[in-house]
Amino acid sequence: MKIAIMGGAFNPVHNEHINCALAAQRELGADKVIIVPTNVSPHKSGRLAAPPRVRLEMCRAAFGRLEGFEVSDCEIARGGVSYSYVTCRRFKKLYPNDELYFVMGADMLAGFSRWKEPREILKCVTPAVCARENAEDLMPLVRRFSEEFGGDIRAFGYVGKAVSSTKVRALAALGCDISPYVPEEVKRTIRSRELYAIPEARAVKKYLTDERWAHTVGVAVAAARRAPAAGVAEYDALLAAALHDCAKYLGEDAPELRGFKPPANVPPPVLHQYSGAYVAEHTFGVKDKNVLDAIRYHTSGRENMSPLGKLIFLADMLEDGRDFDGVESLRALFAKDIDLCLAEALRRQLEYLRSTKKPVYPLTARAYEYIKERLDNDKS
Repeated sequence: MKIAIMGGAFNPVHNEHINCALAAQRELGADKVIIVPTNVSPHKSGRLAAPPRVRLEMCRAAFGRLEGFEVSDCEIARGGVSYSYVTCRRFKKLYPNDELYFVMGADMLAGFSRWKEPREILKCVTPAVCARENAEDLMPLVRRFSEEFGGDIRAFGYVGKAVSSTKVRALAALGCDISPYVPEEVKRTIRSRELYAIPEARAVKKYLTDERWAHTVGVAVAAARRAPAAGVAEYDALLAAALHDCAKYLGEDAPELRGFKPPANVPPPVLHQYSGAYVAEHTFGVKDKNVLDAIRYHTSGRENMSPLGKLIFLADMLEDGRDFDGVESLRALFAKDIDLCLAEALRRQLEYLRSTKKPVYPLTARAYEYIKERLDNDKS
């Protein structure tokens, strides 16, 4: 018998999880597919993690009607941090004479060497991998895996679409429609239990135009996507992203700005970052200094930016709705190295301002000099 095991946080389970599992079942010729939601993932936790039993419930709703599928609660019942090597040992003991495959995407394969006891996993199962969005990325990873670990690995021909649990959480946090990305039963669970909801993030919509709200959603998704690499809590990234433009359309006489005093000599395009931080604190009740500072400097930048500040500055500039010369190369750099991307983004911003004879805000110039000097020092 061939058995495919697919583990993960499933926080939440979405349509691409289902499509990937069905493709693995079909292409591996699996007689059984076992879905294993984690209890606590080694690298995925935080304020927006749905409770284990709720994620299990959503997995059962998503996979329960599919022929040849079962959802196991073994990691949740075991408790503590979930490690794949323990789970793989368990299933090898249960099915000693069967072919066991462990299904993963290319992103998981890329980090496999950092998993706990990766060689122990390979004693029990054969990895079965598919591409995530870009099919060209998969085979180099397969070759690198084979060079490092030897042994068998099975690539199957499914290419995932641009859907992730991170994106679903970001959309749910802002109260957006998640119907295109999750099964109906999962959507109902998320709504009824108010999973991932950030009330302040949802409340900002009434302050924005439809176009600016679409931009804000894009910033939130981009920030959440890169938050782990930046060392930033996803909740903080989403809150700062949601509120970064909250005062953009408020007039000077708006009640929300009563008592607000901007710094001197602020160019009009920059002013809303300061008023936004004020409104975030005094209207939306945000008290976290890192979040407020990320909003306060999201347009200009500043020297010695916090990880959250860098993240929001770049997400604001590079979210999927932005379209300007060079945006794709900056996005590629953002995906690889946040500090290098920040330096290049600031350099281009200064170049644009000077070439168009627009005023250069001193904070932006200092932000570029600071990050450039730091990177130069790192090289030397």
